[in-house]
Amino acid sequence: MKTFMKTFGRFTLLLAAIVIIHVSDSRAAATAPVPGMVTMVDLGAHSCIPCKMMAPILEELEKEYKGKAAIIFIDVWQNEDEGKRFGVSVIPTQIFFDRSGKEVYRHSGFLEKQVIIDRLETMLEQK
Repeated sequence: MKTFMKTFGRFTLLLAAIVIIHVSDSRAAATAPVPGMVTMVDLGAHSCIPCKMMAPILEELEKEYKGKAAIIFIDVWQNEDEGKRFGVSVIPTQIFFDRSGKEVYRHSGFLEKQVIIDRLETMLEQK
């Protein structure tokens, strides 16, 4: 029973993260990258397994970097034009933009939280 409750709790958190991120999709797409701010855009889909695995990581990072860096998720199956706009052919794809809006790094596939943190911290140190 204890294992079931632990699994159920994790599943509930994952669903909550997906709902929270889903709400911001359309608004985020219009502002990505955020002018004057280091931005990480994760382009994926809510029904993609690696994208679902990244959802709680993105939610944590969004809170941890609030006011310092923008963390944006865009569902390219619901916003097809955004996938074309960013030239995405594989999901998930993470694109990092500097403060001027210039793309500085792109990765396709699942990306671990610490790798994202390292990239963001390096970009934030640059003025």
